Amino acid sequence: MFSHIDPKFYDKQLQEKTEEMQLLFSQFNGPNFDIYPSTKLNYRQRAEFRIWHEGDDLYYIMFDSKTKQKYRVEDFPVASILINKLMKALLATIKYKPLLRERLFQVDFLSTLSGEALISLLYHKPLTEEWQAQALELKAELAAIAPLDIIGRAKKQKVILDKDYVIEELTVGEQQFKYQQVENSFTQPNAHVNEHMLLWAQQATKGSGGDLIELYCGNGNFSIALAQNFNRVLGTEISKSSVKSAQVNIAMNNISNIDIVRMSSEEFSQAMNGERQFRRLADFDLTAYNYDTVLVDPPRAGLDPDSIELVNRFKDIIYISCNPLTLKDNLAELTKTHQIKQFALFDQFPYTHHVETGVILTRK
Repeated sequence: MFSHIDPKFYDKQLQEKTEEMQLLFSQFNGPNFDIYPSTKLNYRQRAEFRIWHEGDDLYYIMFDSKTKQKYRVEDFPVASILINKLMKALLATIKYKPLLRERLFQVDFLSTLSGEALISLLYHKPLTEEWQAQALELKAELAAIAPLDIIGRAKKQKVILDKDYVIEELTVGEQQFKYQQVENSFTQPNAHVNEHMLLWAQQATKGSGGDLIELYCGNGNFSIALAQNFNRVLGTEISKSSVKSAQVNIAMNNISNIDIVRMSSEEFSQAMNGERQFRRLADFDLTAYNYDTVLVDPPRAGLDPDSIELVNRFKDIIYISCNPLTLKDNLAELTKTHQIKQFALFDQFPYTHHVETGVILTRK
C-alpha cells in the first residue's frame, strides 16, 4: 500500500527536493543549503486514521490524496514503531468490546521519543459511564506496550483517562529538554528532525546576547532551547492551550528568563507602536527590551505585511517556514533590508513535496 515509501528511494527524493529548493530561491544568491535528512522510516510521532466497519470486522482507512479513494491500512511505516504496535493492539482489543467499537469513526495517535503515548477515540454517539469502564480496561491492557492515556470524544464531550498530554524529551546537542504536548495542539511531527532544527537555531544564535522576541512560539519549542543564548526571551502565541503548555514547559526545564504572552503578532506590533494597550502586557515594559533578534515560525500563509514590517525592525531574523512559496514571497521583502546569512532544509516530511526550511537574516 505504501510502495512509494521505500527507504532505497529516500536519498534520491531528498536530492530532488534540495535541487527544487535551490532553484526556487536562486534569485537571492544566498549561501548553500545545510541539509538535515530524516530517518527513513518510523519518523512521525503523530498519526490519525478513519475507522471502517464491515460486518464483524473493523479496520483503519486513509484516503488517497489524488483519487480521494479510501484504502485499508494494516500498518503505517512512516509512523513511530510505538504507534504501529498500538494500532494493531487497539483494534485487536476493541473488536470484542461493543461499547468501544460501536460508532467509532476515527482514532488519533500521539507518541514520543520518551516512550509515552496518547490515543484519542472519536465517536458518533454519547459516551456513557459504561463506555468509560471499558475504556479503562482498554487502557490497562495497552499499558503493557507503553505508558499511555486515552481520550474519548463525542459531540460536546471529552472524557480524559487520565490526562490529555504526553511529556516528550528532546536531545539538543548534549542537552535534554522536556515538553508537554497536548492533544490537538500543534507539535512538530518529526521529532528527530525537530532536534536538528533546535540545534541549528541554537548554534546559529550562540553568543547573540540581547533579547529574543519569538512570534508564534507555540508550546515554547524554540524558546526553551534558545533561552540560554539571550538575556531575556519574550514569546507571543494566540492559542490558549499552547500558552498554557509553554508555561508548564518553562517551569519543567527550570528556565527563568522566558515570558509568554497570549497575543497575535498583529497585536504585538500594535503594542510596540503604542497604538493599543493590552491588559495582558500590564506587567511588561516593552520599551525595556533589546530588540536585536526575532524568531518567526508562521503558519503556511507566511507573514502578513504588518508582520513583515515588524520583523524588519530587528537586526537578526530567524525564519522557520513550512511553506517555501510564502517564504520566497516574504524573503523578497525582507532582503530589501537584510541579507541571508544561513539557509537550511529540514526534511520533516520524507516522500512528500513538503519542505521545512530555516533562514537566518541579518541587517545589511
